[in-house]
Amino acid sequence: MALLVTEIPRVFKFQSDEDTIELIDPNPDYSPDEVMSLYAHQYPALTTSTVKGMEIIDDRAVYEFVTTVGTKG
Repeated sequence: MALLVTEIPRVFKFQSDEDTIELIDPNPDYSPDEVMSLYAHQYPALTTSTVKGMEIIDDRAVYEFVTTVGTKG
C-alpha cells in the first residue's frame, strides 16, 4: 500500500479595521515572514505585524498576521 502525499494549501489572514482580509499564497516556497513582507507593500499595517499560526482549518493551513501597533506590554 503506497502513501499518498497531498499538499495543504496555505492561507494568510489579517484584521484591517473591522474586516478580515484573506490573502492567497503567492509562492509555497516562501516562508510566512517572506509572504508578510511581500504583502506589506500593498497593506502597510503588515510592516508592524508578526506571524501567528499555523492552524489547520477546513483542510487549509491558516496563518494570521497580527499587528503589534497600539498594543502595550
